[in-house]
Amino acid sequence: MEFKVVRFNELKRDMKNVSDKTLSSNLKELETNRLIIRKEYPQIPPKVEYSLSERGKSLMSVLDQLCVWGEENREREK
Repeated sequence: MEFKVVRFNELKRDMKNVSDKTLSSNLKELETNRLIIRKEYPQIPPKVEYSLSERGKSLMSVLDQLCVWGEENREREK
């Protein structure tokens, strides 16, 4: 997702094995914690877009470092 606006089905497609219920629940939790912004358009069929909030963007460097740490430590175990 990084910094672009995405729709539910794009997220689901990228995550492959996640159920609709699990993805929906996690998105609601992220929105409640003000990490993402949910924008709903009043149209039929419904259109909803998700994007990172400023608060969510501020976590990116922390998450990147966790990924680096994980990669470094996974290779040490091999």
